[in-house]
Amino acid sequence: MPIDVTTALAAEPSVTRISWTDRDVLLYHLSLGAGAAGATDPAELRWAYERGLRVLPTFALVAGQGISSGAAGPASMSMPGVDVDLRRILHGGQRLRVNGPLPTAGTATVASRVSDVWDKGKAAVVVLEQRATADDGTELWTTSMQIWARGEGGFGGDPGPAAEAGLPDRAPDHVLTSPTGPQQALLYRLNGDLNPLHADPKFAAAAGFDRPILHGLASYGIVCRAVVDGVLGGDAAAVRDYEVRFAGTLLPGETVRTSVWEDGDRLHLLAVCPERGDAPVLTHATMEVAR
Repeated sequence: MPIDVTTALAAEPSVTRISWTDRDVLLYHLSLGAGAAGATDPAELRWAYERGLRVLPTFALVAGQGISSGAAGPASMSMPGVDVDLRRILHGGQRLRVNGPLPTAGTATVASRVSDVWDKGKAAVVVLEQRATADDGTELWTTSMQIWARGEGGFGGDPGPAAEAGLPDRAPDHVLTSPTGPQQALLYRLNGDLNPLHADPKFAAAAGFDRPILHGLASYGIVCRAVVDGVLGGDAAAVRDYEVRFAGTLLPGETVRTSVWEDGDRLHLLAVCPERGDAPVLTHATMEVAR
C-alpha cells in the first residue's frame, strides 16, 4: 500500500534550510492578484512594490520554494511511509499559525513530519506539519496541511476530528469580492508548486477535471489578502491563525466571494464561487487576529 501509517508516524522529522528574498514575496503577492485593481493604488503597492513592502502571512506556505530556490516540483508526494501519485491527491485543508510579522527576506530551518493519517473510507488524509525557526531560535510559523489521497482509505484507522460548528446565524459583517485572471494558476505555480494539474490540460483531464484548476493555496492566499485589506485595514501582522477546509475547486478566471462574520478576535469565513451558483471554495474557515 502506498501509505504505511506506522512508518509515516514514526519517522523522524526531515529538516531543511530555506531562504527567500523580497522578489519571492513580490511574486507571491502578484500571483494572488496584487496590483490588478490599480497599479498606482497605494493599497495595492504595499503588496507589489519593494518600498514599504508588507508580507502576507500566507507567504509562509511558499517561502523557500520560489524562483530564488531554483527547485522543481515533484512528480509524486513522497516521504517516509507515503508515496502517492499527484493525480490521486487533493489539498483537503490548511492551517497556519504565525508568531509575528514575516520578514521580507530571511532564512529559516524547517522541520517537516507526518503528524496524523486519517481513514476516510474511500480516501486517506495525510496531515503534514511543518515548523519554521529563525537562526536566533525564534519560531516563525507552524503549518498543518491536510492531503486527501483518493483510493488510499479503508485501512481501519482513526477517521480524524469532526467538523467544527457552522457559521453564525446572521448576515455576514463583510462581503469581499476577489476576481482571478485566466493566467492565475500559471503565475501561482512559479511559487514552487509545479504540479501539472494546474497547467497541463491533458494531465487535468486524466485527474478528472475539465481543465487545469487553481491551486488550493492560491485560493487560501487570495481570501487572506481580501480579509487583510477589507477587514483589517491592510495590517497583515494582525493575522495570527488561519485555518480552512478546501470544499471545491476554483478555475482561473472565476471570482472568489468571501463572507466574514466578526466575533471579537475570531473571524468566521466562507468563500464561494458566484459564477457557479455560489459553489463553496473554502469552508469551516476561521481566522484569529490581534486587534
